[in-house]
Amino acid sequence: MKKNIEIEIQLISSNAKVPSKKHVSDIGYDLSASNNVTLESNEVTLVSTGIAINLPDQCAGFVLPRSGLSTKHKITLINSPGLIDPGYTGELLVPLINHDDKNYDIKSGDRIAQLVLINTNSADFKIVDYLPETNRSSGGFGSTD
Repeated sequence: MKKNIEIEIQLISSNAKVPSKKHVSDIGYDLSASNNVTLESNEVTLVSTGIAINLPDQCAGFVLPRSGLSTKHKITLINSPGLIDPGYTGELLVPLINHDDKNYDIKSGDRIAQLVLINTNSADFKIVDYLPETNRSSGGFGSTD
């Protein structure tokens, strides 16, 4: 049986919403704006979520764009994906960029990004003289049909 990760969350704004999924099978949890803000054309705006989280050790949070905002309104994250490390407990702010030639209004409660949680393990890097041959080996960009 799968065990859910417990994430401590602090609602630091009266308009804050707990991240949620629309469908049980969704991987990303929707992050919502906690206030009204206008995204100026061709500018970056930090949008407040009104929440702070405490990720457990070996858990990373990735903030990703919402496909609807990007394809319909040309709005995405300037630093996609944004990484939240364990130990960061400040407010989650989402740096949105409006690539459109007109301003876009975000209302409090609008879904602005999604949070994906990943369990991680620490890695030790071992220096070797050669790596083993594989089917792909050094084939890079565009090498997979």
